[in-house]
Parts: sequence; C-alpha cells; structure tokens
Amino acid sequence: MNDNGPSSSVRDAVRSRQSVRAFLGDAVPTETLREVLQDAARAPSGGNLQPWHVDVLTGERLVALKTLMQARLASDAEPETPEYDIYPPSLPAPWRDRRFRVGEGMYALLKIPREDKAARRRWFANNYTFFGAPAAMICSVDRLMGPPQWSDLGMFLQTVMLLLRERGLDSCAQESWSIYPQTISRFLAWPESRMVFCGMAIGWRDPAHPVNALVTERAPLDEWARFHST
Repeated sequence: MNDNGPSSSVRDAVRSRQSVRAFLGDAVPTETLREVLQDAARAPSGGNLQPWHVDVLTGERLVALKTLMQARLASDAEPETPEYDIYPPSLPAPWRDRRFRVGEGMYALLKIPREDKAARRRWFANNYTFFGAPAAMICSVDRLMGPPQWSDLGMFLQTVMLLLRERGLDSCAQESWSIYPQTISRFLAWPESRMVFCGMAIGWRDPAHPVNALVTERAPLDEWARFHST
C-alpha cells in the first residue's frame, strides 16, 4: 500500500509508511509537528524515562544546516568519527543480503549503475539536505543511556512516523546524520553529555520521483517468528 493520503487506521499507517527520499516543498505547519511530537511522547519507555531529545528544524534554520553540510561535504577535511556503528562489522547473511538488496533496488530505480560510484556518492549526499523535505528533526540521547533506552528511541520514532502518516505526511529516518556528530552537536549547541542518534526528513512525498516507488520486502513471518502453545 502506497497511498499518499491520510491513513484512517493504525494498520493503514503501518502499511503505507515507507522511507521517502524525495519530497515536495510545501511547508509543514509547526502546530502539526508539535501535535505529532506531543502525541508520540506517549510511546513506551522503560521506567518512563522518556530518554529522547528532539530538535525540530524548519525555515531559515533548516536552510542553514543544509548549507553548512554542503560546505562540510565539499571540504577536504577528514571525516568525523561516528559515535556508534550503524551496522555491525562483518554483517553476515541474511542481514547483509537484505541491506544489499535495498541498495540495489533503490539505485536501479534511479538508473545509477553499480560502477558509477561518483553518482552514487552524489545521491547519498542528498541525505544531508533531508531529501528536500521542508521539515526535519534530529533525535539525540544522553551518553549515560544504554541499549534499553536506545530501543525506547526506536519506539518513539516509529510512533512519530505513524502519526505523520495519519496526517498524510511522510518521513525518512536517517542514521546517516550520526556520521557527522561534531558538526551536528556544534550547530545545535548541545552539551557534551548529548550524542546524536539520527535525523528524520518530514514532509509530503513527491509522487513523480522514481525513488519513491521503492517498497522494500519483508521476510516471511515463519522465518523469524515462533509460536509456542504447548
């Protein structure tokens, strides 16, 4: 299901949610973003810690971050050291294969062949313009928090994305922002105790862009679930 309109049920929101990588420029009302985040704060968290921090960016401030990142990418400066591994080192099958297939599926829609590494790098750089989205957020967490609190972030972010779908909006959660932790931390004036978890592009999908035709597969239920009754 890839309906662009509002979702009338949780099931519809789950089924229509996808990582959108091309957006229309229409502004997202700030009040809508506030309502979504306020409702999403009902997401569960262990001990009700609510460990998430969110910086919402729109308008001139969003343009400023995009401009900063374009300059950062164009510089010859050394890459920053990510504060966590996005994927485990030496990722084995079947997870490695799933990651490979989604990348190849996306680049096939974009008609960028494997051997054109420069074009693939240029496309990846669109992460740092939030794929043209008119609104964005950066999610961060205090360094003292551990894996259980990171799982709380995931539940919170999924709730955000489903509430956005309820309103006909789309999103793309972006761990790519964790690759530039120092740049992001300075831009948002975070205390040293805070670290970036991910970004999120927010807006209305561009239905004409080929990349938004990508619908990723899901493994069959019996491959990863076991039901015990006796």
